[in-house]
Amino acid sequence: MSKAAELANLIGNINAGGGGVNRNVIINGAMNVFQRGTSETGIGASEIYVADRFKVIPSGTAGRLTLTQDSSAPSGFANSMKLDCTTADTSVAAGEALILAQRIEGQNLQAFAKGTSDAKPFALSFYAKANASATYVVELYDGDNTRQVSKSFTVGTDWARVELTYPADTTGAFDDDNASSLEMYIWLHAGSNFTSGTLSETWSSVTNANRAVGISSFFDSTDRTFFLTGVQLEVGQNPTSFEHEPFGVTQEKCHRYFYQTTNQHYGSYGEYNAAGYDNIQFPTDMRAVPTATKGSGSQTIQNRSIRRVDIYVVNSYPSMPDDSTFDAEL
Repeated sequence: MSKAAELANLIGNINAGGGGVNRNVIINGAMNVFQRGTSETGIGASEIYVADRFKVIPSGTAGRLTLTQDSSAPSGFANSMKLDCTTADTSVAAGEALILAQRIEGQNLQAFAKGTSDAKPFALSFYAKANASATYVVELYDGDNTRQVSKSFTVGTDWARVELTYPADTTGAFDDDNASSLEMYIWLHAGSNFTSGTLSETWSSVTNANRAVGISSFFDSTDRTFFLTGVQLEVGQNPTSFEHEPFGVTQEKCHRYFYQTTNQHYGSYGEYNAAGYDNIQFPTDMRAVPTATKGSGSQTIQNRSIRRVDIYVVNSYPSMPDDSTFDAEL
């Protein structure tokens, strides 16, 4: 895109109520943060996060895949998410699905003015490539009002920028809270329950048959790959250039939803072979009181809040193992 075109798009979005800094409501769109690990195999039996904030949602499929952080990326990016089919599923049942998703808090979506007479359009952009040409669908799903809109896109063997614009919706406002209101679904595989109708390219009440019409199947061959980076969703009628931000800013946003301890933590209370208490202060307030999983040792998680966790320690120094996790995902 030329600089003149970028400027025109930005001006158009400003006129439509968007533009400016912090315009991207997608978190970790450049695929820089992978707190849980940079590779996961055998995905396909249950929902899982690998890249922070991006969830793989399979349903009823025998297909399996590996997901990794990859160094292949278009100019201006260092990382991408790579999906690699390891087990094919060519006998597709009606209810099967494979979706790559991000859920967004309602309080982060108020600028779209959805459900009002001033409702704004949604501009989505990202970079993608694959092992071969394929067609997939990106759906915006309004869980507060059970409404959705879908757009298809084609991916090829070279990195290419995909730009999709979704119309404004004057029906159904997003809740102003910390729960999931809008879900971005990238449909990569689906059975007839989701593909047998007419693709719903304008906002409407959810009809499953209209959600993913015309897509290829990621699971049709073990040769299939899908790479993704530079994901941006913003207010406006035109997608603008990707809004890069410092790594620390992205990491802090991710810590709101998931935090994994990276260093052995020692507190000031308790002695060896004696009981005591310790606490870990989270690097940022979490979205909600998190579930907590301790790695190992004699510690017991006693109390949790959005800001800290208290630990009851028995017969050891008061410490929290390196691999303890705190999850407040949507």
